[in-house]
Amino acid sequence: MSKKTRHRLFLSAGDDARKHKKDLEQIGYTSSYHLAFQDMDFLLREDLRPIRLQLELLKPELLLQEAEIQSTIVFYGSARIPDPDSAEHLVAKAKNDQERAIALRLKERSVYYTMARDLAYRISAMPQPIEGERHCVVLSGGGPSIMEAANRGAYDAEAPSIGFNIVLPHEQCPNPYIDPDLNFQFHYFALRKMHFLLRARALVAFPGGYGTLDELFEALTLIQTRKIKPIPVILFGQEFWTKAINFDFLVSEGMISPKDLHIFKYVEDVDQAWEIISPLSLLKSDCE
Repeated sequence: MSKKTRHRLFLSAGDDARKHKKDLEQIGYTSSYHLAFQDMDFLLREDLRPIRLQLELLKPELLLQEAEIQSTIVFYGSARIPDPDSAEHLVAKAKNDQERAIALRLKERSVYYTMARDLAYRISAMPQPIEGERHCVVLSGGGPSIMEAANRGAYDAEAPSIGFNIVLPHEQCPNPYIDPDLNFQFHYFALRKMHFLLRARALVAFPGGYGTLDELFEALTLIQTRKIKPIPVILFGQEFWTKAINFDFLVSEGMISPKDLHIFKYVEDVDQAWEIISPLSLLKSDCE
């Protein structure tokens, strides 16, 4: 998007907003006199949901365009898997046998934090094919655990990365490794998931819960139904995924076709994932 300024005959909305604010401070009026786009009570009305949906679609899109983000590699995964340094602490604070068993299991899964960080570093260190544009930028859900590891790997490579956080009842703060100008917050899950895929050139899914499954199945459905072009979908940890989701059962029941099993690939380590992702940096035409 061009950043050139142009001659304006009319005052901008920003100019009017600043003048209006001064008027309100000096005189004071009821909310009916507020400019519509500055009246938060008005914008939050139930019948203005379509406007809020549009704004939540537009804001990240326009800012990503201005940042010249052309394509992304999306990381999905749990918000509960600890980093290796925190894993022992998680076990130590377990209050009973059940909590200890879960903590030990999560400690085993902490290897995925390291893998996500390593893979994100490799992706972020790839040379950019077109000067002035950013391709294959790491994108996560913006929170802790696997999401943090992805943004952290990009940070290690001194490359920008994106975070798409969302307002939750239990606050999920953005991790500190996201580029500050590419750190977004969403209200609507549906629009957040759409933005995950708008620039995606590959999806990498690590073990996770409902949120990860929701995001993964959205992508699988869109690829299966050809609503989006096929992209690599990489699942880390075949043991986890085959226990969590019995894809073969779905085939045997006729719920999906055998060819639908080829939409995704299992990998066990970063090298296997890298073999799939690294060629993407050479496919300039796919980014354009």
